[in-house]
Amino acid sequence: MSATFSIGDLARATGVKPTTIRWYEQEGWLPPPSRTEGGHRAYGAAHLRRLGFIRHARELGFESEAIRALLDLADRPDADCGQAHALATAQIGEIDARLRRLSALRAELQRMATSCEGGVVGECRIIETLADFGHGHCEDPTHGTR
Repeated sequence: MSATFSIGDLARATGVKPTTIRWYEQEGWLPPPSRTEGGHRAYGAAHLRRLGFIRHARELGFESEAIRALLDLADRPDADCGQAHALATAQIGEIDARLRRLSALRAELQRMATSCEGGVVGECRIIETLADFGHGHCEDPTHGTR
């Protein structure tokens, strides 16, 4: 007999909340589990592996649409993996774009912090820059939009 997991056991084993597990079932990301005589969900090793796959994809920043496509590919082991490569490459591009935005934000915050040497709030360059929502005091006024 293979191991079975309650929803709580599966949640503990994967670090995914039970509500999220139920949502994945509703979305079709996880196949419906069998039920115990008492009507409780009984998950198997395949559920554990698939949920681990989903969690890992989430940790790598894949969006829902990409995860759905990756799950579909995982269900077809003989399929060409070109789509998986394309999805991973696109994700690398997204991460690179986020890193550029974060780098610009860091540089702007560093510039603001360096320009503030203490004193009173009424003359604080950090407060003045933050209050300027038009980004007129920012060295790079597009730092939050790239």
